[in-house]
Amino acid sequence: MNTYYENLKTHIDKYSALNMALTLFNWDSSTEAPKDATELTSKYIGILSENLYNTLINDDVEGLIEKLKAADDLTVEEKAIVRKTSEMFDDIRYIPADEFSAYQALLAKSDAIWAKAKAENDYNSFAPVLKEIIDYNKKFASYKAKARGYEGPLYDILLDDYEKGFTTQVLDEFFSRLKATIVPLVKRAVKNNHLIDKDFNYLSYDVEKQAEISRKLAEHIGFDFNRGVIKTSVHPFTTNLHNKDVRITTAYKKNNLESAMFSTIHEGGHALYEMHVSDDFTGTPASYISMGMHESQSRLFENNLGRSEAFWKPLYPKLKEAYPEQLKDVTLEHFIHAINKSVPNLIRTEADELTYCLHIMVRYEIEKMIFSGEEIDIYKLPEIWNDKYEEYLGIRPESDAQGILQDIHWAIGSIGYFPSYAIGTAIAAQIYAHLQKVMPLDEYLSSGNLQPVNDYLKKNLHKYAGSKTTKELLEGLMGEDFNPEYYINYLKEKYTKLYNL
Repeated sequence: MNTYYENLKTHIDKYSALNMALTLFNWDSSTEAPKDATELTSKYIGILSENLYNTLINDDVEGLIEKLKAADDLTVEEKAIVRKTSEMFDDIRYIPADEFSAYQALLAKSDAIWAKAKAENDYNSFAPVLKEIIDYNKKFASYKAKARGYEGPLYDILLDDYEKGFTTQVLDEFFSRLKATIVPLVKRAVKNNHLIDKDFNYLSYDVEKQAEISRKLAEHIGFDFNRGVIKTSVHPFTTNLHNKDVRITTAYKKNNLESAMFSTIHEGGHALYEMHVSDDFTGTPASYISMGMHESQSRLFENNLGRSEAFWKPLYPKLKEAYPEQLKDVTLEHFIHAINKSVPNLIRTEADELTYCLHIMVRYEIEKMIFSGEEIDIYKLPEIWNDKYEEYLGIRPESDAQGILQDIHWAIGSIGYFPSYAIGTAIAAQIYAHLQKVMPLDEYLSSGNLQPVNDYLKKNLHKYAGSKTTKELLEGLMGEDFNPEYYINYLKEKYTKLYNL
């Protein structure tokens, strides 16, 4: 092994160890930590974050990266790790250490403030924290833009953190294309909503049984409980320390059967990606997967696979056994129509496939507005949010808990993340079309055998983690770049058939 690479790997291992400690703190604060721990814990997170920063941002690491860029004796995997370490170095190096640690300390307590504000429907209590987070992101993005000599929209810098190459120009075209297709299709579907009865979904469903079902669903799609756990949180999410410690959460609602089921499948899709990352990359900067590609896997499993009749054929009888009274008159065909019913609603995580990207457009347009240079009153954001929901979905939130406070993302600093959900959803449809061509997909699903699907995705996609770009992964998998037409055609075909349009 190259001596310079060995030395760099020592820095990477220390960085990863500190990062894993911070991940554990964040996992704990979102699942089991006592409320009174937040303030003091955030102080120690700030100290750890400063050490994390200094482990990567120093002259030794910079010198090793420069030497290794010219090295000709590295493996393909080592080259990828050096490249991703260099990218991470450049992303952080322009942020002063004290500002980086202060920001991490802020994030350590902001999600608890958000959770309390949401529970109490009190946006004003969260607004000052949100302003701080936005100001930090503006400052950090401006540092990066200046260092790169980039004079385009500041928001592009944030978008690049989650999905390289998807600028505001690209996304404006993408969302414009979706809007032209989805909005008219939603209006046509809503007129026929009376054809699909979904009342059974909102009966009372024992939460303990829901937890058992969620575990079985996770196992069914391939989640390995020797390397993963499921907990509950206010907002479902996935996190990981490495490919042998991947954690997901879900949220159970007594009067909504499908909520936890599809949250679990969604987060399970994320988890499978992380579990399948090659040992060569796990615990290194090359393990960080672009969020659009990551979301493609959660959406693929949740929707394209998880809402199909073939997927539920082996599972639905067991679901009826768990809830014989509630589902006694509900056939498999009825159930499938119900879980695919398109009803404009206020909550993104419970949105149907057809309206989902409209929720993302609301968030994208607000984020774009915030970073446009125009001065936005932070206290007026709920009104802007509500106006956009009324414009795109025809419904208006009655409370901020149902509106601007519903998502945790801004509270944890994930600004620029939301568009990756739409990108990922479109990529999922593209990959779904490919899977149908290369394997008897419905046969596997109907027999309850997802192993061939997981094996194929691991071999051709998951194992590469962040060592390849989305463009490289898609071209390697199916010979073409990102193409949203697959998603548009998927929606047209599915909902035209479902609603007899």
